[in-house]
Amino acid sequence: MRNLGRYEGPTPAFRGHPSVLRRALTLTPLLIVFSGLPGVGKSTLAREIALRRNAVWLRVDTAEAAMLKAGLVRSDETGLAAYDIVRDVAAVQLGLGRNVIVDAVNGVEEAREMWRSLAKECGATSFVVEVICSNREEHRRRVKSRGAPTPPLPAPTWEQVRTREYLPWTEPILTVDSVAPTDKIITRILSYISGETK
Repeated sequence: MRNLGRYEGPTPAFRGHPSVLRRALTLTPLLIVFSGLPGVGKSTLAREIALRRNAVWLRVDTAEAAMLKAGLVRSDETGLAAYDIVRDVAAVQLGLGRNVIVDAVNGVEEAREMWRSLAKECGATSFVVEVICSNREEHRRRVKSRGAPTPPLPAPTWEQVRTREYLPWTEPILTVDSVAPTDKIITRILSYISGETK
């Protein structure tokens, strides 16, 4: 029986897992930003990481779809507002100490700066996971076959995906290729956000 009167070190659940113990002691929330073109597999991976890290999963497409359900007409403004909504919801959750995953294209600097600023504001540790699909034919097949994942938001066409503005990241990030086995990608991402690999 453990002596409750003195500290005897981490419980067996923590032994051998220093990253878990550090997180338990510091309680610093994680802001994990997923980035990539439509159809590369961001949401599949983001959902799995959210489940495994007990994180709040926030999709920008879900926010914009809600606006369309309320009767707004899709426009550049609804797209921008969706990012703002997700940012504000993320701020509340991070303030509660919850881990947050942001799932969006995040193709331009304005969007990326939003998450950097949010992490600083909330004292969160931020990570960026860029998802690509190196097989162009496979990417096109996914885009054409997946339908509308977040109705009533229409699915983009392959031409829209192919010509969409998406700038290279200029900061340290993790890039994963979705043509690899999903379980191996998940392992890489979990290691990355645990600080075990870069």
